[in-house]
This record gives sequence, structure tokens and C-alpha cells, in this order.
Amino acid sequence: VQLQASGGGLVQAGGSLRLSCAASGSIFSPNTMGWYRQGAGKQRELVALITNGGSTNYAESVEARFTISRDNAKSTVYLQMNSLKPEDTAVYYCNLRSVMPDRNYWGQGTLVTVSS
Repeated sequence: VQLQASGGGLVQAGGSLRLSCAASGSIFSPNTMGWYRQGAGKQRELVALITNGGSTNYAESVEARFTISRDNAKSTVYLQMNSLKPEDTAVYYCNLRSVMPDRNYWGQGTLVTVSS
């Protein structure tokens, strides 16, 4: 399975960006797709997850500002990021995980920079 992320860039505080991640290959269902991020000198952290059925989970720091969605037919997950803050600056990684079989895949990361 390959994950191709896109949509990162430079934005001013208060602005918006939309990340996309398309999965290709032998994808097992059910699965969960999501986004993680890693800021400079920090550990990778969860941003948001979404299951096949549309159940979502958000980090407290982004809830109400970010929205995760997916198109199962296209095996693509999106992250709409609004009201961006400088502390959202990080490399954002796409993730896909299946339970049966247990598989965990990562995309290459896309850089989001929020200027103050």
C-alpha cells in the first residue's frame, strides 16, 4: 500500500489549508485512516482519525478547527484545517491501519507552516 499526501504549504495565522491523502494498492477493510503531525523537536502526535463508517476522533487541540473526511470509493482521506495557529506548524503524516490483517502504513509527510 502506498499513501500519497498533498496540500501542505505556508499560510498566515487564521488561514486555512486542506490536506489530501490517496491510498493505493491492496487495502484491507475495515480500516482507519488518519493524520498525525510532528513539530520540530517534538514527538509525532495524533491529529484526527476516521473509520470506514465515518466515525471520527480528534486531538483536543484541533477539535472545532479541523475536519477529517474520507471518500471510500477513492481511498482518500482529507483534512480541512481552519483557523490555523503557529503551533499547528508541523510535518503532517497520513496513516492507514487495518486490523485484519494487522497492517500500518505511513505517507511521506507534507509540511504545514503557519506564520504569525
